[in-house]
Amino acid sequence: MTSAAHTAPYADPDLAVGLAEPATPERRSARWRTLATRHRTDLAVGLLFVLLAGWLTHGLWPDPTGRVLALNPEDQTLYEWFLAVDSRALLGDFGLLTDRLNTPDGVNLMTNTTVIALGVLFAPVTLLFGAPVTFALLAGANLAGTAIAWYLLLNRTLHARRLAAALGAGLCGFGPGMLSQSNSHLHMTAQWLVPVIVWLVVRLLRAADPGPATTGRPDRRRITTSAAGLAAAVTVQAFVGEEVLFLSAVTLLVMTVAYGVADRELLRRAWPGFAGGLMLAAGLALTVLGYPLWFQFAGPQGVADGMFSPHYFSADLASWWTISPLSVVGSDSSARLTTGPAEYNTFLGWPLLLVAVACAVWLRRRPLVVACAVAAVVMGALSLGPQLVLDGDRSTMPGPYALLVGLPVVDGALPMRFGLALLPLTGTLLTLAVDRALRDTGRARRLVPAAVGAALLSVFPAPLPTVDRPALPEFVTGGHWRECVRPGGVLVPVPAATPKEPWPMRWATAADAAFGIPEGFFIGPYGRDGAATMGTYKQPTSALLADVAKRGEEPVIGTEQRRQAAKDADFWGASCVALTDDAPHAESLRRTLEQLYGPATRIADAWIWRV
Repeated sequence: MTSAAHTAPYADPDLAVGLAEPATPERRSARWRTLATRHRTDLAVGLLFVLLAGWLTHGLWPDPTGRVLALNPEDQTLYEWFLAVDSRALLGDFGLLTDRLNTPDGVNLMTNTTVIALGVLFAPVTLLFGAPVTFALLAGANLAGTAIAWYLLLNRTLHARRLAAALGAGLCGFGPGMLSQSNSHLHMTAQWLVPVIVWLVVRLLRAADPGPATTGRPDRRRITTSAAGLAAAVTVQAFVGEEVLFLSAVTLLVMTVAYGVADRELLRRAWPGFAGGLMLAAGLALTVLGYPLWFQFAGPQGVADGMFSPHYFSADLASWWTISPLSVVGSDSSARLTTGPAEYNTFLGWPLLLVAVACAVWLRRRPLVVACAVAAVVMGALSLGPQLVLDGDRSTMPGPYALLVGLPVVDGALPMRFGLALLPLTGTLLTLAVDRALRDTGRARRLVPAAVGAALLSVFPAPLPTVDRPALPEFVTGGHWRECVRPGGVLVPVPAATPKEPWPMRWATAADAAFGIPEGFFIGPYGRDGAATMGTYKQPTSALLADVAKRGEEPVIGTEQRRQAAKDADFWGASCVALTDDAPHAESLRRTLEQLYGPATRIADAWIWRV
């Protein structure tokens, strides 16, 4: 975040010489050779990131349909269903309220983390090869794409040397929190637009700065184009992952304040144009996002509050100096310091923390370093939640997040995810330090890159654990479901999908969400006074069948149960009920269903009842 007048010390030495000199054939030839070398290096770095992402997610291949992330298969099932529903936009069958889950009420796609932009973008892949293939591609692409985007920002905007930019970007894209969130949280790992947003903010600031000369003026054209670009990037990111957008906005706000305090002269010169550009960007973005945001909070099936307790999803202070269990040198014993394997957001480890602090102290006179350090402290403190937790023991000492509890929008965030902001902040600090060292001629030239490299090795990621998952029934994969329900109708799988056991949602996913199913795994307004809950309440027949599936005991079925079964089928708008051979206690369920709905019809490996 520096004006053009302040970037001279960090200009790229490979291109600085000769650009203002006469363009002789020899100089033009030398410039083209330099550019060719530069692009080859950039391509090599990008390829390295792609290969690393492929290695980390290779367990999902070569058969994504038959493989699943071992540490969070439930959420993978959910996100594959999201991708299937999103892909229907290509077929002209899409809305912010879908009836393909939780029939008849439906599901608000804005309330849930449905990665709409990714789903629509990859719709051709989903429709041709299936949602599991799209999921596997995105699991790796999000890691590589985020790292590549940060590399380009650090190299082209900060003019850091390529080695320095590659090291910092590697942490941004493959750090502990990113790998942890790769356990099925596509909305959290799709951060490749964040560097674009940062670049547009920097571009806006530079355009707003007239320079130290009294005759200088802000570049209004660049302010306008930067604001328009920022609005576009923010809008797209809102449909990829609102939580990442929120965390980015908070981090940039803290950085802006800290940078302004560190460089008051720049603040005085650029503030009017910068603030105006931000307001223009906000106005343009809200023009597009106004209705979707209203729909999210106040529309059908929308919720205005968060459903996750900030006390439960608070980072343990000890996790900050602990190495992630998902790192090559990590230990599973430290997993107790967080809520689950998808939330190792703050596990930076003591080697990386020490090196990052040393780099910040060494470069403390640079305003950007001050801004990164202050933002890291603020975001790290907020990650600790409303009450401090140390080594698993919750104290009575309040954390800074206690000031935010109950605030609109903020209430839906998970405190421990504020720690994810430290990856790009730390990556930027390491990049600036290595870049400074590489321009040095003393001991720092060797010492700093070696220390940074060793710190990064301590958090080097291991491949994501994967396992085989059960094959889908022939009734689904062979398209036999069409004999049971027309496209757009409702099929009732037995037992029904739940947040803890969402597996029947795979049926709809495999059919590209061509039919709806009742209940399921989603966020909806089924708590007290419309508060957010995970899933919905079961209808009596669904609860009865779930109990049979769990216990294997057949209930006594009478007239009342048959009447209720017919009523529930009518409530769901169901065309048929289906039971496959792989269901738990399948024979007990079949006999119970025959008492409820009459004789069954055999289709492939399923029994069906047309209701």
